[in-house]
Amino acid sequence: MGSFTLWAALLLATAQPGETPPPRESIMAVPAELQDRLQTEVVAPHRDHGRRLEALVRLLSDPVRGLGIEYRDDATQTVAEAYASRHANCVTYTLLFLSLARQSGLEAYPQEIDETLAWSQRGGVVYRSNHVNAAVRIGARRFKVDVGGMFVVARRPAHRISIDRLLAQFYNNRAAQLMEQGRLPAALAHAQVALELEPSYPVTWSNTGVLRLRSGDRAGAEQDYLAALDLDPENSSALSNLVGLYQRRGETAKQAQFRRRLEKLREVDPFHQFMLAVGYEQRGQAAQAARHYRRAIRLHGGEPLFYEGLARAQLLAGNRHGALRALRQAMQLSSDAYRRKVYRDRMQDLALPP
Repeated sequence: MGSFTLWAALLLATAQPGETPPPRESIMAVPAELQDRLQTEVVAPHRDHGRRLEALVRLLSDPVRGLGIEYRDDATQTVAEAYASRHANCVTYTLLFLSLARQSGLEAYPQEIDETLAWSQRGGVVYRSNHVNAAVRIGARRFKVDVGGMFVVARRPAHRISIDRLLAQFYNNRAAQLMEQGRLPAALAHAQVALELEPSYPVTWSNTGVLRLRSGDRAGAEQDYLAALDLDPENSSALSNLVGLYQRRGETAKQAQFRRRLEKLREVDPFHQFMLAVGYEQRGQAAQAARHYRRAIRLHGGEPLFYEGLARAQLLAGNRHGALRALRQAMQLSSDAYRRKVYRDRMQDLALPP
């Protein structure tokens, strides 16, 4: 869970006693029992760093002899909490891995993928997610350690980030969860910690603006959205939030100004074009769906999901040959054996040779 955007009507929540944000140093603290296992199963038996990395990944993932950590999108937890629950999302898993990797003597650091094809809507809020993972350098070799990565469709490759930014994402996610529960003072307290950790992170400013808006502070929300745009003029969440804010305040000139910026950005965003196509497809509007799938492909032609969507739109329009061509392209682009089989089976269902 990365950035989130408020689209629906403003909902005011009653202030409740807040949850105090956990101290920064407690988030990556490794429980003594886990430290003992790390020494016994990873460090002591293996002097070679490559073997240590293999043993560490096995400790985290093996459901029988290891921890068997399972991915869960809402599991933003400290290292100790993840050890107890055996659940983690990408932020928590990366924190857990980095904590153990460093105690194992491995050179590891966090990475972030800023734009992913991942949206959800809960309680009148639209969430667009980013993704994080860990990288390990052993001599001239580099390795990626990821949880949930098989579900991520990325526009750009991962880039290295600081521990402070990773921790800011932890507090951001906790803030979003507290907001969903109506615990706005606690959510704002977590957002404030995130801002202190990484004041140059535009996502936190935009998210904090959403929290202020939900608290009834429209002026503070506007300042936060504008701060996000100062850091990243193409931050779509902040632009969308400002459009909604000015619409509510009846400031039509400002609304039009920022809407133009937002629409210009969306025209070149393949993920936005894909989501438009999905909407048209769900409404049975095949021609419009195909048009937006094709635009997504022109902007980001290496994604098999875009061709898969185009194939569905072509079938919706009764164009079997067009669907076949799109499925063939999707199969050629996919590196996943299971997905390739799915595409091949669909082509056979069309009663045409693959």
